[in-house]
Amino acid sequence: MNTEMIRIGILGAGFIGKVHIQTFCLLEGVEITAVFDVNRQLAEQVADEYHIPNVYTSSDALFRADKVDAVIIGAPNKFHKPLAIQALQAGKHVLLEKPMALNGAEAVEIYRAQQQSGKIVMLAHQMRWEWVNQEIKKQAAQGAFGRIYHAKIGWLRRKGIPGWGSWFTRMDESGGGPLIDIGVHLLDLGRYLMGAPKPVTVFGAVYAEFGPRKKGLGAWGTPNWEGCFDVEDLASALIRMEDGSSVTLDVSWAAHIEKDNEVFIRLMGTEGGVSISNAHAVLCGEKFDHSVNIDLHPPEQLPDARIAFSQHFIRCIRTNTPPMTDALSGLTNNIIIDAIYQSAKSGKSIDLDWSVIEET
Repeated sequence: MNTEMIRIGILGAGFIGKVHIQTFCLLEGVEITAVFDVNRQLAEQVADEYHIPNVYTSSDALFRADKVDAVIIGAPNKFHKPLAIQALQAGKHVLLEKPMALNGAEAVEIYRAQQQSGKIVMLAHQMRWEWVNQEIKKQAAQGAFGRIYHAKIGWLRRKGIPGWGSWFTRMDESGGGPLIDIGVHLLDLGRYLMGAPKPVTVFGAVYAEFGPRKKGLGAWGTPNWEGCFDVEDLASALIRMEDGSSVTLDVSWAAHIEKDNEVFIRLMGTEGGVSISNAHAVLCGEKFDHSVNIDLHPPEQLPDARIAFSQHFIRCIRTNTPPMTDALSGLTNNIIIDAIYQSAKSGKSIDLDWSVIEET
C-alpha cells in the first residue's frame, strides 16, 4: 500500500467545506494543503483557522498545483459538474458532495470523465457508514431478512426550508428541493441496504405548498428575500427494481407532521425485516408463530461515520480501488431523481434509460 502523504485541496470554504476540513485534519497521513472559495476573504479566514498553507484565487490555479493529490468539492450544486471534470482532467482524485450533479445529463459527463481519467470519484454519502446502517448491512449479508422485496424510506422535516431565496431554493442552481437535497441520501442508502438492485420504473409526485408562501422556513442557510422559490418542498415516489423489488420514498422540507426531522427506513424481507427511525433500529421477525422484535443497541465506542467514510476515501486512493459510493452510484441517484421530476410533471410513470451508461 502507498503510504505517502495524501495532500488535499478544498473547493468551497462554507459550512460543509469546514466540516470536511475538521474531519480530514483528524486523519493520519493526510495534509490539507490548499483552499479556494469565490469569497476570497472566507477562504483566507478558513486557511488561518485551520493552518492551510495555500489560498488560491481560482479553481484552475488550485487544480494546477503540484501540492494537491485530491480535492473535496463542497460548492453549490451547479458547480459540481465543472469543478469535478476540471479536477479529473488535472489528474486529481475527487470527493464530491451530494448530489453528484444538477441532473442526470451532467452526472453522465462526470461519470465519463472519471472513466477516462482512471481517478477516484467518491460521493459524500456518509450515512452508509453510520453504525446502525453498517449493522443492518451485515445482517442482510448473513441472510437475516431473506430476500428484501420492499423498502419504505424517507426524511421528513416539519419546518426546514433552507435559505429561502438562496441557491437552495432555485431550480437552476440546486437542481431541486428536498428530493435532491436530502432525499438523495435516502435513495443511496435504501438501495445500498437492499443490495443495489437496478431501478427500472419510477412514479412520482412533488408539491410546493409552503415555500411559495414563505412558510416552513428552517434555520439552515442565509435567506435572500429578493430571490425566489421554484422547487418543491415535498416529494413522494414509487421505484420498481429489475428484480421485482420496490421502494417508496417520502421526503419534505416542510409539512404538517407530528415528528420533525425524522429519518426512517423500513426493510421488508421474506425472512425478517427492520424498522429504523433516527438511528433507533428494531429487527422484526417471527419465531414459533409469534412476532419477535429485537432492539439493536449501539456499540460502547460509537464510530464516527464521517471519519469512517473519509478514511475510506483515503484508503481507496492508496490502493487504487473503487469506493463504495462511486461515480456510478451517484449517477444512478441522479437518474432516479430526474425520473421522479419527469413523472411528477407528466403524471405518468417513467421507464429509466440505462443505455447512456452501457455505451460508456
